[in-house]
Amino acid sequence: MESLTFRHSTKRPLPGAVPSAITGVVASGNLEILLERVLPPDACEIAIATPIAGYGDVWEAVVADFVARAQPGGIRISINDGGARPDTVFLRLLQGARLMEA
Repeated sequence: MESLTFRHSTKRPLPGAVPSAITGVVASGNLEILLERVLPPDACEIAIATPIAGYGDVWEAVVADFVARAQPGGIRISINDGGARPDTVFLRLLQGARLMEA
């Protein structure tokens, strides 16, 4: 099991007031993502647990793209990966951000 953590600064907090959200199901061979509104409004932290080692650069790129697009300030994200493809990871992250904005 590989554990990765990425920290980013954001320009703004993620809109909305929803305290937490979950997307995906790890048992499906996909991934599960938990988003929590617990950080300062200009910070985002993403912690990843994955059984597939050696893809840190890919994770870093997907996470950086998501943060640049969604600006998820104030959000801590925990990802339990079950072998999801990068496009699925990005989709689930965007879905989670949208749930938090409601």
